Amino acid sequence: MKAFGTALFGRTARRRWIHLILGGALSMPYVFVGSVIMGPLFGDDQILGTLPAQLAAFAAGLPLAAISALFPLTRPISVAAVRTLCEVPDGSLAEGPARGRVARGRASAWFTLHLGLGGIISGMSLALPPFAGVLITLPFFVVFRDSRIGLPEVFGEPWMVALSPAIGCVCLVALAACAALAGGLLARWAPDLLGPTPADRLAAAEQRAADLAVRNRLARELHDSVGHALSAVTLQASAARRVLDHDPEFVREALAAIEDTTRRTVGELDAVLGVLREADDARSTAPAPTLAADLDGLLRRTRAGGLRVSAAIDMEPEALPPLVSREAYRIVQEALSNALRHGGDGTSVTLRLTLDGPDLAVTAENPLPERSPATRPGGGHGLRGIADRARLLGGTAQAGPADGAWRLDVRLPLKGHAHA
Repeated sequence: MKAFGTALFGRTARRRWIHLILGGALSMPYVFVGSVIMGPLFGDDQILGTLPAQLAAFAAGLPLAAISALFPLTRPISVAAVRTLCEVPDGSLAEGPARGRVARGRASAWFTLHLGLGGIISGMSLALPPFAGVLITLPFFVVFRDSRIGLPEVFGEPWMVALSPAIGCVCLVALAACAALAGGLLARWAPDLLGPTPADRLAAAEQRAADLAVRNRLARELHDSVGHALSAVTLQASAARRVLDHDPEFVREALAAIEDTTRRTVGELDAVLGVLREADDARSTAPAPTLAADLDGLLRRTRAGGLRVSAAIDMEPEALPPLVSREAYRIVQEALSNALRHGGDGTSVTLRLTLDGPDLAVTAENPLPERSPATRPGGGHGLRGIADRARLLGGTAQAGPADGAWRLDVRLPLKGHAHA
């Protein structure tokens, strides 16, 4: 008995009843238009005065509701109402406007069904409670029996007067049962009519892929900038500590390089975190470094950390497309970081930047370390990041031992990135 009462009058049933009443309220404009359409058939003075005329106006308005619900924004509004009032799991409902004819057709069917059942339950909710109230109080108020309130003549019989309170209660329970049944049907059909279509699933998959691409790009930016800075600062501090007592000039240069490195890295870190926070102002405070603007500073800071860098630049960095210049800077930065990390203080690196036909060739060589960067414990993401950057630009990246040295060879095509 308790379960029966909860099913008819519980929290879920009440909220779904409200959802049906909302559908009835939304149906009223269409009913008024339907009454105009059906007016000549029933007579303008009778269109809203009799039950058959009201039902005809209601039936004529529902196709208009179906047509008006073909707009893409119908689904988000319906989904919001269902989530709030029908207690349908979020994962079973689609996000965003309806895409394609199938999705719009389903949303239109749902809207029409919501307004249809809502209109019926709303009409019953307006008519049955007063009628049931009269029946319940009929034995106690003679005025109801003697007045002309539209009750059938049978209610004048003594036995019917005695049964009228029970009949009134049955009417209220029947109303609650109809509302619970209609609300349950809408909640059951909502995932089918408002759920994601194949086009929605494809769009969601594309959005997830785009989000993962952004996350991977940010991970590469953090790895390249922060990883290089930590390697450089560690070696600079170590070199300064060793000569602290007898070469104060070198110590001052190392501390200045540490300050410059950390300041630039903090700016780049703020920029990446700004992207994560979707803060445009944070992104604009620290533009991404490029070969044209930042290569000299990168080489200077790296040399201050004890790495001997021999750079041969047989091209004009200013002539590179911005996208290629930015990615090439990160590739050079990662190549120097690997040499710092695995070779240590005093390691020599030969860096060459040349134009090889339609490509920018980036080559870095350093003595082969005892353990290769690709197999060192606890890491190995740097070479993968270089390969990802080259692949995204349509280029290639190769790294490995060659002639007794560790060699990185990257080719970045210039064509197609001039306006990127």
